[in-house]
Amino acid sequence: MEEKMGRRERKKLQSRKAILDAAVREFSAKGFKETSVADIMNAADLGIGTFYNYFQSKEEVLMCLLARLVDEVDAGLNELRAAKRPSYEMLEAGSRITARFLDENRFVLPLFLSAAEQSAMPAGRQDRAMPAPGFKPVFEDIVRQGQKDGELRRDVPAEIIAEMFHSIYQAAAFSKLPINFQENVALKTRILLSGIKN
Repeated sequence: MEEKMGRRERKKLQSRKAILDAAVREFSAKGFKETSVADIMNAADLGIGTFYNYFQSKEEVLMCLLARLVDEVDAGLNELRAAKRPSYEMLEAGSRITARFLDENRFVLPLFLSAAEQSAMPAGRQDRAMPAPGFKPVFEDIVRQGQKDGELRRDVPAEIIAEMFHSIYQAAAFSKLPINFQENVALKTRILLSGIKN
């Protein structure tokens, strides 16, 4: 019986992963708005009803994909944390990882920007249907530690600096300059870092 439960759980995990992977392919090919739940499930080779065993909506799928970004940034920073690298190196690496993820998964960018706007609003005015991503707290924690260690300026609140990092992606997304998104983010990050380093 225990072995059977193990197989069932594995199958559930495989189905959930298949749905998320199919969503990435479909959102990338057609865009978020033009992709239907049926498109995702056809690409996953699963029945449409199965979708609702795992997700309530395609917006929830998108939030899960955004959570992958947070996990990817955090995982990428773990090695730097373990090596006790300076906070400005961690901020640069986090910015680079984020830019690469958003560039490779452009369909996530509108949600990323929208969620950032939501997290900047006063608590009572936030849209309950749009939870803020866990991205900004990762950067806030790095900034706070850098301020504590004397590596970063203390005259600017950590929340403001983290918000500035978030705004880099929006500025790069709407930029008309003849440079690619990742390079645009890297240049803006360098400028921001030069202004906050001690």
